[in-house]
Amino acid sequence: MRILLLHGPNLNLLGTREPAIYGTLTLDDVNARVVEAARGMNADVRAFQSNHEGALIDAIHDARSWADGVVFNPGAYGHTSYAMRDAFSATGTPAVEVHLSNIHAREEFRHRSVIAPVVVGVVCGLGWRGYVHALQALIELLSEKGGARP
Repeated sequence: MRILLLHGPNLNLLGTREPAIYGTLTLDDVNARVVEAARGMNADVRAFQSNHEGALIDAIHDARSWADGVVFNPGAYGHTSYAMRDAFSATGTPAVEVHLSNIHAREEFRHRSVIAPVVVGVVCGLGWRGYVHALQALIELLSEKGGARP
């Protein structure tokens, strides 16, 4: 099973960006934990982060050719990017949206995700562990549907 671990804007600042909300682990720490968990699930993970909407959309498009699914933290783009929503709709690549914080316990504008209706699920509020839970759920869902791409 091959999974794209995709991180949106400002996630490169993890570890120093508002640690009371986002924790003290760096993005490299999070990626390492997800990759390690993936090994135990017989999955390979490729991680990519960008602060640019177009680069994220390009990664979603590219994943269609090699990835079985995507674990994606869109950051603030989750609340605003119809282009990313359309990228998931257009490619049909199964994805789980992840947010480190509980978006429903924060500012009103964060309560709604425009991406959530076109992905298989959403995990929020569990910190870095949310990525691992999303990965596990995605792998299980893909396995139930017939497994990995050839």
